[in-house]
Amino acid sequence: MRLLHTSDWHLGRSLHGEALIDAQAAFADLLVEVVAGESIDAVLIAGDLYDRAIPPLDAVELFDDTLLRLRSTGVPVVLIAGNHDSAGRLAFGSRLLEAAGVHLRTRVETCGEPVLLADSAGDVAIYPLPYLEPALACSPLEAGEVRHEAVLRAAMARVAADRARRGEPRSVVLAHAFATGGEPCDSERDLTVGGTASVPTAVFAGADYVALGHLHRPQQLAEHIAYSGSPIAYSFSEAGHPKSFTVVDLPASGPPRLERIPIPPWRPMARLRGTFDELLSSAEFTGHEHAWLEITVTDERRPANPMERLRKRFPHVLRLVFEASTTTEVVYGEKVEGRSDLEVCRAFVEHVRGRPVTAAEDALLDAAVQAQRIAEVA
Repeated sequence: MRLLHTSDWHLGRSLHGEALIDAQAAFADLLVEVVAGESIDAVLIAGDLYDRAIPPLDAVELFDDTLLRLRSTGVPVVLIAGNHDSAGRLAFGSRLLEAAGVHLRTRVETCGEPVLLADSAGDVAIYPLPYLEPALACSPLEAGEVRHEAVLRAAMARVAADRARRGEPRSVVLAHAFATGGEPCDSERDLTVGGTASVPTAVFAGADYVALGHLHRPQQLAEHIAYSGSPIAYSFSEAGHPKSFTVVDLPASGPPRLERIPIPPWRPMARLRGTFDELLSSAEFTGHEHAWLEITVTDERRPANPMERLRKRFPHVLRLVFEASTTTEVVYGEKVEGRSDLEVCRAFVEHVRGRPVTAAEDALLDAAVQAQRIAEVA
């Protein structure tokens, strides 16, 4: 059986204020083309379909159109909710979609209920596990602990029990999680609220292939466990990362064979660094004029109107960083970059009040951040 694995579309996302809907439409066109031309038997989408719980209208329209075009190829689609999606909102119409060959799983209770496909070698059971927020999934899964590893182990126990009832068919697991050994980027939302973020790959024992979502860098953690990565770059930490769809050939027995089909960037992305005069005139930077750019200026003194002047040569500069030690001004984005939601909230309170938060206050902030996360994915 030949499967196409993709994830982390983040429809509706922008990049430092730049709309990405055209770039997202371009990868959707390529996806449909690949599915139609590569003898794909099923499309697997491992979560984060949208970038936020209530996506903009153009993102919803693009998602609807893409699903319709995929189904017009005759190929079934299996997809799950990610941590950026609102599971409850995304689930609207899912039972009707199921009848149309689009198998959308968003509810904890469906863990262990497979989508059954078949080829000449027999059945393939595909188990979609939506993002399992520990505080919401612990009780229905009877996990015992409010931790990412605990809820995923409980979900995989249901998968194992179902496989045993069916005589151990070949199986594929879709999951949205941070697996140990994976390499993150700046553009992924922190999962540490609700316990340690990462889960060991041993949690997924028994599956013939594990199609993961959440991390945006394409990477293979074992011969049968992989992240497809996001189809386009969503932060400058991803500049230079190749983007791709993962095609998985699942044989009658033995390990799967993985192939990456490149996704050409809709617009290149790069990080440039130099003095202001070098950036404006040096041939070293020729070829980047039409790229999305993060530019680091190394001058001791900040030049006048830097963004306006740089955009005469580089019209798509999106982020400007001043490196010189004499520069004391720090933009808000630099202050929060790489910090978790809890760390940002804690720093804000400490800045406003001029003193560190107490242990009791920190616990209240932690509870508030967790409550907001639960509200977003519910």
